[in-house]
Amino acid sequence: MKRFTGRTVLITGGTSGMGLATARRLLDEGAHVVITGRDAARLDRAAAELAAGERLSTVVSDVADLADLDTLMSRVENWRGALDAVFANAGTGVFKPGAEITEADFDHASAVNFKGVFFTVQKALPLLKDGGAIVLNASWTLHRGLPVASVHSATKAAVHNLARTLGSDLAPRGIRVNSVSPGFIDTEMYRAATAGPEADARNAAQVPLGTIGHADDVAAAVAFLASSDAAYITGQDLVVDGGLTGSFPHP
Repeated sequence: MKRFTGRTVLITGGTSGMGLATARRLLDEGAHVVITGRDAARLDRAAAELAAGERLSTVVSDVADLADLDTLMSRVENWRGALDAVFANAGTGVFKPGAEITEADFDHASAVNFKGVFFTVQKALPLLKDGGAIVLNASWTLHRGLPVASVHSATKAAVHNLARTLGSDLAPRGIRVNSVSPGFIDTEMYRAATAGPEADARNAAQVPLGTIGHADDVAAAVAFLASSDAAYITGQDLVVDGGLTGSFPHP
């Protein structure tokens, strides 16, 4: 399919994992894509891997820094003039028992996962075409308690609430806002929080489909929500978790 031919999409946190997989998916479907990240070297590696030539632009940007977001939107405007879709993907994970969370942990998670998502959307709105689409990256943990994810889960619950409230706010412009909630997905962040094959096996055993997901699984969901195939869907959360939050695994 070439659902995104001639369309321009911004993906924050696009240097690895779900952001990179979504960039690849949308480029394959004909899009022009802007990816961001805080590390120039990682952006260069992502660009080399995607090998999309003039249909890819990379911008060093920190979503928690509003001046960076202003610069990002200026770069997007100079490159393509407007946006058709935004995937606010950049996020961080703080996985500790609640008693061990520091103020710095709390501030960092809130700044990236909540403030960064909100202001990415706000700053993109002047460039986003009427009838466009916004997809926010939430998490399965907003639907089910995880002992070491109190602050992470709270920020991701806020992200999905933004999908509902901004979906209503932006409906007069025909802009749809939805979130995706990935489950156990094999990414760098997942690997950093998970200790090897035994943990993989424990996690997979909780999933009715019996496996850890892949970044491409989430990319497919984002592509759907950002496309005209989801033209009558807004304010929703699409859970991509192999059944983790909604079903018991087969005994």
